[in-house]
Amino acid sequence: MSPSRKRRKAAGLLFLLPGFFGIAVFYLIPFGDVVRRSFVQAAGGRFCGVSNYRTVFGNTAFLLAAKNTVRFVLVCLPLLLLLSLLLALLVNGLGNKLKTVCKSAFLLPMAIPAASVVLLWQLMFDLHGFVNGLLGLVEIAPVDWMNTKAAFAVLVFSYIWKNLGYSIVLWLAGLASVPESVYEAAQIDGAGRVACFFKITLPLMKPMIFTIVVLSLLNSFKVFREAYLVSGNYPQEDIYLLQHLFNNWFLDLSVDKMAAGSVLLALVIGGFVWILQRSWEEEG
Repeated sequence: MSPSRKRRKAAGLLFLLPGFFGIAVFYLIPFGDVVRRSFVQAAGGRFCGVSNYRTVFGNTAFLLAAKNTVRFVLVCLPLLLLLSLLLALLVNGLGNKLKTVCKSAFLLPMAIPAASVVLLWQLMFDLHGFVNGLLGLVEIAPVDWMNTKAAFAVLVFSYIWKNLGYSIVLWLAGLASVPESVYEAAQIDGAGRVACFFKITLPLMKPMIFTIVVLSLLNSFKVFREAYLVSGNYPQEDIYLLQHLFNNWFLDLSVDKMAAGSVLLALVIGGFVWILQRSWEEEG
C-alpha cells in the first residue's frame, strides 16, 4: 500500500472514530450488558445458564406477543411496500412543482405527535366516533373497534397511514437515481413500460429497496406508542405486541426476562436483515 493511500485510510478511520465511540458507549456496550444479564438471575446476579431463555419460551404472554408481532409485520410490510411503490410511481409522473407539494403533504403524518394521533384514533374509532357514525347512516350496528378483533385492522391502518408518506419519498429518491438514458435506450430496443419497470427500475433500485424494507421493519415497532396510549398495558388480545410485554416486564422489574427477550428479538431482526442482504448480494 502506497504512503498516500495509507494516509487516506488513516484519515478515514480517524473521521469515523468519534461516531464509532458514540455508538459503542450508547449502544454496543449497553447491549453487551443486556446479553450478560440474560444469563444471570435478576436477584443476586448468579449465573443461571439458559434458564432465563427457557422461562421466556415457556411464557404464554411472550408467545402471544411474538405471534401478534410476527403477524403484524407480515401483514403491514407487504401492504406498505406495495401501496407506497404504486403511489410513488404515480407521483413520479407529475411535474416538479406538484411533486414537491406531494412530498411535503406525504410527510405530514410523520410530524404529528403520538398524542395527537391517539386523539385522532379516538375521534375516528371510538364506539361513538366518526366511523360508527357513518355506519349508523346505513343502519349498520356500531363496532367497538378497540375491544374486538377489529383492533388489529385499526393498528395496521395507523401504521400504514403514518409511514406511507415516508416510504413514498424514499421510493421517489430511488426512482430519481435511475438514469433516463437507460430508459431511452431500452425504449429504442422496443421495451415497454412494464418491461422497463421489471428489467431496469427494480434491479437498479435494489439498494434503496433494501433500505426501505429495513426502515419499514424498524418503524413497525414504533406503533406501540399509539396502541399503548389508547388501550394501556393490556390491550385487546390481537394487538398485544412484544413492546407491551417488555413494558409490563419492566414495571415488574423482571430484568432477566427482559434481557433474554431483547437478545432473542435482536437475533431475529439481525438474522432477517442479514439473510435479506445476502440474498440480494447473491442475485447481484
